Amino acid sequence: MIWLLLALAAVSCTRNRADADRLVENYAEVTIPAPDLTGITDNGKEVLRLYRMAADEVDKIYWQQYFGDGEAFLGSLTDPGERLYAAINYGPWDRIDGKPFLPGYGSKPDGACFYPSDMTAEEFQAWENPDKNSPYTLVQRDADGGLKTVWYHEAYAGAIDRIAEYLRRAADVTIKESVRHYLLEMVEGLMTDDYYNSNKAWLEMNDSKMDLVIGPIEAADDALYGTKASYGAYVLLKNLQRTEELDALSARMPELQEMLPGDPANRVFVPGAESDIFSCNVLYCSGYTNAGYKVIGINFPYDAKVQEELGTRTIIFDNIIREKFNRTVHPVGSALLEEVYQPHVDASAFYWIIVFREIAKGLGVKETVNGKGTVAEALAGEALVLEKAKSNVLGTWLCAQEAEAYHISALFQKEDVLTTFVTNTIRSTRFGAADPTGIANIIVYNYLLESKAITWNPSGRYSIDYDRTWQALETLGAEILRIQAHGDIEAARAWAARYGVAGPESLSDKRVLENAGIPVDIRFTYE
Repeated sequence: MIWLLLALAAVSCTRNRADADRLVENYAEVTIPAPDLTGITDNGKEVLRLYRMAADEVDKIYWQQYFGDGEAFLGSLTDPGERLYAAINYGPWDRIDGKPFLPGYGSKPDGACFYPSDMTAEEFQAWENPDKNSPYTLVQRDADGGLKTVWYHEAYAGAIDRIAEYLRRAADVTIKESVRHYLLEMVEGLMTDDYYNSNKAWLEMNDSKMDLVIGPIEAADDALYGTKASYGAYVLLKNLQRTEELDALSARMPELQEMLPGDPANRVFVPGAESDIFSCNVLYCSGYTNAGYKVIGINFPYDAKVQEELGTRTIIFDNIIREKFNRTVHPVGSALLEEVYQPHVDASAFYWIIVFREIAKGLGVKETVNGKGTVAEALAGEALVLEKAKSNVLGTWLCAQEAEAYHISALFQKEDVLTTFVTNTIRSTRFGAADPTGIANIIVYNYLLESKAITWNPSGRYSIDYDRTWQALETLGAEILRIQAHGDIEAARAWAARYGVAGPESLSDKRVLENAGIPVDIRFTYE
């Protein structure tokens, strides 16, 4: 009997280990090589080293925001597969489906570690505190059991002091005055949780080959109210030749805004004239930006006032786009599209879809037209999902138009844009409903399916109706702009309820792709 129990225990451990190893395979390992620093001065190399050290401190803050004591948690896991998958997810909850993959853990708290776990919605709503909705405060219990706010710079004072010291040292070392100005303003922002000046200084820093995006930058982890920002960092190296190619698009932001579909009253925002576009390679990332799947471009800052005064900076991650296309997008097209459409899954089209998707984040509407405040305030927890869906849809819509008008130097056609977009949308539904990006892609996918823009055939492969796909993008994009402009949170919730659930087609696709060994996304290691 003892022998049998030991044997069963061994089988159980093997199964658990195999499960963890299988989960890790959802993320293809991508090694970020040591960068080519030709032309970078010794001062510049030291700045990059300090950037990475600051980014490592950001990682520690993010663990506290999302889970708690990450070092102790990872140290408690003896199985290498479990420990690696926990590191990928920054906790015991799978970023793909939102469920715990380790025993002993319940559902992920909707408020992560931003709010007390026992706080009720009624308690929060009744609490009169002007700082409770700030992106940069934690809500905690005070000594009497009531609610209090704690500013990030106080809650994470130790790590922020170390980050500030690294950035001050980088400011002393750099030979670029614009970089020095940005770093010192960033220090001030981190120490006060007021990022207006650092956002402006970052947009004005356009003469450096290196870039650092750091701080509380995204509110995706706050599933309660969609306001609390998670810390993340990117260390980047600019691709000067490709940046020059993209730069011509910056001046066209107002023109692209006017091209958007729907009622002009729903897009009265005028992008700032200082918007620019950088092409970069990611050298290092940490915190939120390293958790789960990897994004392939950003458009910052989110501050609506800065966007209106100066604009936004779009940064396209060249090396990540290339890896994602080769390892996930193209294989998904080969596995799930009818053969006639497969040649239209195009690497150049994918690159430019991402360019226009990130540009689209700086377009549309930022303030509601009926006095409900900003779009983010009016739509609360629904805002980020709608914004991501808008960017995907309208970015592709703009890209297809530009390709058809021969405004893009790369050689691809409108059909390539639409096919590649459909393929990437199908792929991205695998991110699941545990994250705004996954929900946004599920919504778009289901809308395309309902519109008969795409058809799931008995063969398990898709056909594409290009005319209907084009019309679906225009109609959906216009409706999202309307919801945002009017702060129509009921409509936003209705869209999420109607379209935000994966159906049988998506579940079938998931099984096909798993059986084919096609990863969901990528993870980074560094030379």
